[in-house]
Amino acid sequence: MDYDKLKGVIEGLLFLAGDEGIEAKQIAEIVELDEPTVIDLIEDMKADFRRSGRGMQIVEVAKAYQFTTLPEHAPYFERMASSPSHGSLSQAALETLAIIAYKQPITRSDIEEIRGVKCEKAIHTLLSKLLIREVGRAEGIGRPILYGTTKEFLEYFGLRELSDLPEPPVNINLDEVHLEAAALFAKAEADRNDQTQD
Repeated sequence: MDYDKLKGVIEGLLFLAGDEGIEAKQIAEIVELDEPTVIDLIEDMKADFRRSGRGMQIVEVAKAYQFTTLPEHAPYFERMASSPSHGSLSQAALETLAIIAYKQPITRSDIEEIRGVKCEKAIHTLLSKLLIREVGRAEGIGRPILYGTTKEFLEYFGLRELSDLPEPPVNINLDEVHLEAAALFAKAEADRNDQTQD
């Protein structure tokens, strides 16, 4: 059995699992090994990452393994988040934020089901800008993270409270509501940029 190849597969699974992570039991089922062997492989990978000076580490949170950055690199990530090129929100981030604002608390997989595309990068962007936060975990397999908006979200868009969001019309498609919300947020973003330039 090629353990190096298996480590590569596990690394890919951890990457795909994103911030929700993946349990050793699930990895074991996918790679068709027993759980203790998978845990040993993950421990080897942790040591490999440390030895080779990688910028990522594997951590276990609530029985799920996931990738995180190294705490000592935080100042660099803060600089990236505050750099001018990262000042505005992409269309994907705005759409994701609109869905979270109207449907919170909501899991990443539910957001992806509504948008029809992956949204891990958009969620990371929104978390780094403090516009959304983890508000708990859903019941069910893997207990996925639930996301909701923050006080900073309200400040960013000039809202006193969530009830200030436009009411979604009852007689139109939910997807259209999210598109309308994204357009509203895009307008607010443009207004903010105009004020910054003045």
